[in-house]
Amino acid sequence: MSLKEQISTDIKEAMKAKENVKRDALRLLSSAFKQIEVDERKELSDEDIIKIIQKQIKQRNDSIEQYTIAGRDDLIEKEQAEISFYEPYLPKQLSDEELTTAIKAIIAQVEATTMKDIGKVMGMASKELAGKVDGKRINECAKALLS
Repeated sequence: MSLKEQISTDIKEAMKAKENVKRDALRLLSSAFKQIEVDERKELSDEDIIKIIQKQIKQRNDSIEQYTIAGRDDLIEKEQAEISFYEPYLPKQLSDEELTTAIKAIIAQVEATTMKDIGKVMGMASKELAGKVDGKRINECAKALLS
């Protein structure tokens, strides 16, 4: 079963269980899929769906930062709930130790020695670790290891 089918099934289950918050959050995700399918006229693969989910989570985290500044705890809780519904569809995220090990291997592979080589490291790491780690975490780890 593809991720898209799984999310559709979960929407139906949430409807039956009268879990309105989960239903609405997953419907938002489903509508994001449909919008991209219509705009780009293509069928989404699981990799595409993972990228969309990650983008949605990033948007929610950005909103949480803004709501924290504004003191809107009610909206923070809503965004955090949506994130908790989206995360189970992502692949297992790498721990800090696993990330550091992977970045060290990539640094050795591209023979990076200084911060000038960060572009090479980021390019390769983004491809190899796609879906497993947020780009911001990759960047922070690479900078720490190269400086």
